[in-house]
Amino acid sequence: MELFLNYPLWAALTAIFFAQVIKIPIALIVTKEFKPDLAFSTGGMPSSHSAAVAALTTGVGIVQGVSSTMFAISCVFSVIIMFDATGVRRQAGEQAIVLNQLIRDFQLFIDGAKDWPNKEEYEKRQELKELLGHQPIEVLVGGLTGVLVAFMLYVFLY
Repeated sequence: MELFLNYPLWAALTAIFFAQVIKIPIALIVTKEFKPDLAFSTGGMPSSHSAAVAALTTGVGIVQGVSSTMFAISCVFSVIIMFDATGVRRQAGEQAIVLNQLIRDFQLFIDGAKDWPNKEEYEKRQELKELLGHQPIEVLVGGLTGVLVAFMLYVFLY
């Protein structure tokens, strides 16, 4: 039962849920396309990873104080996650874009020579996921989202 009283955990989970759901209206405003699948995908505005770790760190800071060891651990963990979101994961997404273009170009080449269009879908190559990482602004907004969600959850529920 104590699990349900773990404020930092609930702040982080709430921030993930909020950040994932808010991606849908943000994308609708920006692209004029309704994409409900964004709620279950990686990448995009805001970064739910950043929101989660920022909310977790904020929650730990509220409950145990910013001078606690747990806050220090959580803060360093958050910085690493946010750095990774803009670095390695973003670069993997950029590489996926190039690889998908190579696959499309190769597809054009073999279309005339083989019976590619007659193959079943499962036999065709799947595109790699391009939206893996985040732009720095997405990480910043995700982090701010997490801090805001954590404080709001604390004010309204604790």
